Amino acid sequence: QVQLVESGGGLVQAGGSLRLSCAASGRTFNNYAMGWFRQAPGKEREFVAVTRWSSGYTYYAEYADSVKGRFTISRDATNTVSLQMNSLKPEDTAVYYCAAVPNSGRSYRLRWEYDYWGQGTQVTVSS
Repeated sequence: QVQLVESGGGLVQAGGSLRLSCAASGRTFNNYAMGWFRQAPGKEREFVAVTRWSSGYTYYAEYADSVKGRFTISRDATNTVSLQMNSLKPEDTAVYYCAAVPNSGRSYRLRWEYDYWGQGTQVTVSS
């Protein structure tokens, strides 16, 4: 059974930093794209970042415009992905979800393209 578990969320003041981590189990994820989405109350889940491996064990990273330059996604191991969040803003407040899907030429920016999801971790940024 595939399971994704996020950790590292919390409360931080504007301008501060947090590092989120996602641990995946139940499958070999070396050829999976792994991404981060976030969802604020009453809003749709939105794309944050994604990383996907090449055959040479390098990877590409893509970011939403709203977080580019502030957030960094890292594939620490085949089953682990992290999101370093710097210069946090109140508008970053949301539940952050880890997601995974096999590499298949998708955009990786749409929630319905992903097969597996974690339960989420709360990030709250105070002003």
